[in-house]
Amino acid sequence: MQILLLPKPLFCLSRSKVTKRSKINIWGLKKMKAAVHENYGDQNAILVSSINNLVPKADELLIKVHATTVNRTDCAFLTGEPFIMRFFAGYNKPKNPITGTDFAGTVQDTGSAVARFKAGDRIAGLNTDGLSSHAEYIVISGNSAIAKIPDNLTFKVAVAALEGAHYGYNFIKRISDIEGKSVLVNGATGAIGSAGLQFLKYHGAEVTAVCHSDQDEIVKNMGADETIHFNQTDFTHCGKQFDVVFDAVGKSTFGKCKKVLKPKGLYISSELGPKAQNPFFALVSPILPGRTVKFPVPTDTPGSLEYILARLEDDSFKPLIDRTYAFDEIKNAFKYVMKGQKIGNVVLMMETD
Repeated sequence: MQILLLPKPLFCLSRSKVTKRSKINIWGLKKMKAAVHENYGDQNAILVSSINNLVPKADELLIKVHATTVNRTDCAFLTGEPFIMRFFAGYNKPKNPITGTDFAGTVQDTGSAVARFKAGDRIAGLNTDGLSSHAEYIVISGNSAIAKIPDNLTFKVAVAALEGAHYGYNFIKRISDIEGKSVLVNGATGAIGSAGLQFLKYHGAEVTAVCHSDQDEIVKNMGADETIHFNQTDFTHCGKQFDVVFDAVGKSTFGKCKKVLKPKGLYISSELGPKAQNPFFALVSPILPGRTVKFPVPTDTPGSLEYILARLEDDSFKPLIDRTYAFDEIKNAFKYVMKGQKIGNVVLMMETD
């Protein structure tokens, strides 16, 4: 079973405060729609409900959400699986019933202490601890990981460039001297892998992408130099060796990948591993001769946003979008993502962009 990268314990505090405040209608305008799940479960645990609007404090922004995504982190908060997730999200039931980790939207109002943004600004933001952004409105600190959306980007594209790209950037930036290195990306059409592939090409790596044969053209359009089709060939038996193996879906292991790593090659995975071994390997492998493992914990979300926006603006990164759902179709979006067959990002649109 794959184990997702888990959010920090801070999640429990930040989201529970939002939930408590959302029960008080101070703002005085109409109610808002939100996707609420009071108990853990599959997509059928979600109820699109009408709840009271939010009001920003002095250091907060009120944001109208135009677009958000449904991703694996959201699914973990919805289902409470893997079980370790419950130590962060609530043991018996969710501490906060509204999922959502990213958004693209418009500033509606600002608190008196906010100077970075003003009403009408188009902004996007990400917090893998949770934002409760599967709702028409959110409030967020003015010091959060948020940035203005370039004028040439739609809300849909902007939000698809956040969560997976944040992880992808944090993984590939741990590779020293990327230019000229041979890198195999397993899961090259996932949200993380597709972003990581494009960032690697930007920095001059030679990339071999592992994907389904039906997706060959997609990864080549993103810059892949070569492809291996997992439905036809096990990449660990491809007969080649690489400087780096980046397992962007966590479906392989360091042990299996040793044969395709050069003697001093590097293995990076987006998952803990089937026995949660990757953090341990990351600690011990650097002091041993031969191949090494890195298990980066993504940090510095503002730095990620700065990097991602730069790649969007210089046209070296185009987020991969699989499907788009209307907000009222959120159950179908979760159902699709939980099948584990999506490529790139699944976007929820609150209204036409």
